[in-house]
Amino acid sequence: MTKYLVTGANGQLGQLVLSALAQKGIAAAQIAVLVRTENAARGLRDRGYDVRMGDYSDMAGLSAAFAGVDRLLLISGSEIGLRLSQHRNVIAAATAAGVSFIAYTSLLKAPDSQISLAPEHAGTEAAITASGLDYTILRNGWYMENYLMSLPQVLESGRYYGAAGDAKFAPATRTDLAEAAAVVLVETGHAGRIYELAGDMAFTYSELAAMIADLSGKTVDYVDMPEAAFKDALVAAGLPDAFAALLSNVDAVAPQGWLYDDSKTLSRLIGRPTQSPKSVLEQAING
Repeated sequence: MTKYLVTGANGQLGQLVLSALAQKGIAAAQIAVLVRTENAARGLRDRGYDVRMGDYSDMAGLSAAFAGVDRLLLISGSEIGLRLSQHRNVIAAATAAGVSFIAYTSLLKAPDSQISLAPEHAGTEAAITASGLDYTILRNGWYMENYLMSLPQVLESGRYYGAAGDAKFAPATRTDLAEAAAVVLVETGHAGRIYELAGDMAFTYSELAAMIADLSGKTVDYVDMPEAAFKDALVAAGLPDAFAALLSNVDAVAPQGWLYDDSKTLSRLIGRPTQSPKSVLEQAING
């Protein structure tokens, strides 16, 4: 019986991967989950999952956690700046434990992308391909849910602020990306493949503002700003400086196409169209 392991299983993407695996008929007993705290472990254990305790920075703990695992999903860590060393620990521990396959949630166009998050992803990809493990790289585009974070303020002010000009974005929902991860974990034929994963439908920020206006019945305009001014506005709105810098950087380099892909690889992988931006916005606005 194949043993699967999902890291970060208590996170937003991880929980959706577990649901997608269940929909594919994989029993909870076949799935190990890596978590860092007993509080996170408790609910997963109650649902029948094989809970393994471990931290991306703890090689000994990881090696023990990966014992008996055949196929591993490495969901990228959240500690920006530390992720490459942490991911290398996971890869080394998986190799030592005899894991045969690893899938990794990377970033769209990671090796070339000018997004500040990209180097850690590209470095992780290089470590995986050099490991000797069978692998699939899932280069995930931006989450559609990211565009919902400012929705209350947008509806209140009638303005969608950004620094991306006429850049095209092709985000996908976490649900669709989680389903893709479940596909490559369970199905054969994906080893050695690198998938650029984005939504079927793209938009500019002006088009996004128009969609919000149409669905809400309110006037919403896109206001384009220079990168530095946008960062300052985000900080003034209460975002931490590092997160504001990341978001403004993403917008500033987006016109180069780093968050746009029209290959429809994701929809082919999951066997259906991806959720449309309009349907996601409609649910968020109207419930």
